[in-house]
Amino acid sequence: MDKIKKGLGRGLSSLIGETKIEEKTNKLLIGDLYPNKFQPRKIFDEDSLNDLEKSIRERGIIQPIIVRKSDENSKYEIIAGERRWLAAQKAGLHEVPVVVTEADDLKSLEFAIVENVQRNDLNPLEEAQGYQRLINDFSYDQEKVSKFIGKSRSYITNCLRILTLPRDVLDLIETKEISAGHAKILVGLENATFVARKIIEKKLSVRQSENFVKIFKKKKSFLAKSSDPNIQNLERSITDRIGLNVSIKNNKKNKGTITFFYHDIDQLNKIIDIIKSNY
Repeated sequence: MDKIKKGLGRGLSSLIGETKIEEKTNKLLIGDLYPNKFQPRKIFDEDSLNDLEKSIRERGIIQPIIVRKSDENSKYEIIAGERRWLAAQKAGLHEVPVVVTEADDLKSLEFAIVENVQRNDLNPLEEAQGYQRLINDFSYDQEKVSKFIGKSRSYITNCLRILTLPRDVLDLIETKEISAGHAKILVGLENATFVARKIIEKKLSVRQSENFVKIFKKKKSFLAKSSDPNIQNLERSITDRIGLNVSIKNNKKNKGTITFFYHDIDQLNKIIDIIKSNY
């Protein structure tokens, strides 16, 4: 793998050409196949599977599933075509057409990534995890991933940054409740969870979300940070809860002030409503 060509430019056929492959198409029992352990895709859209099932019932499987022999048992691991395999099960097929290839673990992961990225079948989290696996498990760097996938280095970098988001935000990306565009806006925000929920609640577009987060980005010139970690945690907790910047000043006698920073009349009314509803 010293020379990496652009994977998306080549497509699956070029990847197949780099491996030893049986010329004829065979048929195998559905039960003799099992999913690719390197499959980056975790969620398969049910409506899409139902549409594919109907197509398979009417026309059969036109494009064979690419598989490799298992080193552990007599079965075959799916390299590309897991969606067809799942739909075939729903359609009640007993056998599926396959093409057997010799592929190592790296080539298996490359197959899975290229197939899914070409078809836009991966959500942003799955795509980032696929690239991260190339880096962690197969010693790729971001430049090498960029050349293999056929996308810019900055695209790969921004994609991988999504993995730094909190777990609950990653769950929202995985279930497609927020898009890749939304996710990139949330990267680096201390209150990413709060903003993500507001994006969903208010059904904000990406541009609306960009304007929305400007309100919550902390302006250090306005906030005098406390040196007390307990006070800092309290400020952060309140900010995450209500979505407004908060400053707490507390002296040795436990006297002081709490300041809420608002940017428009709606935020002021929000503070008033919170106080009125609790006192």
